[in-house]
Amino acid sequence: MDPEAGLELTHSFVIVAEELSFRRSAERLNLDQSALTRRIQKLEHILGFALFERTTREVSLTPAGRSFYEENAQLLQNYSRSVKAAKLVAEGKTGVLRLAYMAFAATELMPHAVSRFRRLYPHVDVNLRYIRTQGQKLALAHDEVDIGYMIGPFDHSDFHSLLLTADPLYVVTPRNHRFTRLHEVRPADLAEEELILGDMIEWEAYRWRLNDMFSGEGVPLNIKLEASNTLALLGLVAAGLGVTVYPESLIGFLGRNVEVRPIIHPDFRIQTVLVWKRANRAKAVRHFVEVAKNLPARG
Repeated sequence: MDPEAGLELTHSFVIVAEELSFRRSAERLNLDQSALTRRIQKLEHILGFALFERTTREVSLTPAGRSFYEENAQLLQNYSRSVKAAKLVAEGKTGVLRLAYMAFAATELMPHAVSRFRRLYPHVDVNLRYIRTQGQKLALAHDEVDIGYMIGPFDHSDFHSLLLTADPLYVVTPRNHRFTRLHEVRPADLAEEELILGDMIEWEAYRWRLNDMFSGEGVPLNIKLEASNTLALLGLVAAGLGVTVYPESLIGFLGRNVEVRPIIHPDFRIQTVLVWKRANRAKAVRHFVEVAKNLPARG
């Protein structure tokens, strides 16, 4: 028997078993009563035993019909729940969204988007993973995450990429550094400065972008120290061991032991892009992209 036809016959049987009336059952099913009778007869023929005892006054279940009802009523309830649950997933209203982010998105872009997304879609679980930009590309390619905030630009035929911000760069200095007497700093001003930068293991994409920008201006990077995390970088700068370069998104989180000045150059900006696989058509991903794209501009 075709599974879909079998499900239709069984559903009709369960309704009749609940109503114990072919007239009321036909009304619930929006079906002609004679058509419903034929369905039940067909099911009894397939099963090889009677499901109902019929008299002119009443309809009752046979012992075999009672047993068949008890098994199938629960089965149909489970089926109905599974259909509803799957429909919510298909509509992007429930399920799991796996989201990756790098440091520059961690302070504002990602948290604000996740907060708004959870208000709009409270039944979608958001799993967050901190992954540096290069690692995100691999994780997306291997379907380990659904969407990621990374350093741009990123142009690949297998992925969508949405530019979210292009942050101006700032030089971060110890207090009372010579740059603090300037209102602005130009790339050439950093030629003689000892730089403290994130190491290539954790900061690879950012380092390549800095290299491209400074090389374009003919300014060599005089790197004296490297560190893996932002706290170490700031501690080394605050101790007077050099200066570092940060995007605007992190400036509000630096603390009181360092000072900042903007680097004035139209190309000295770091892009943050949202990336997801073209083959990933999950509605939860599309919903999150819309939320991230339409966040209010930072003040």
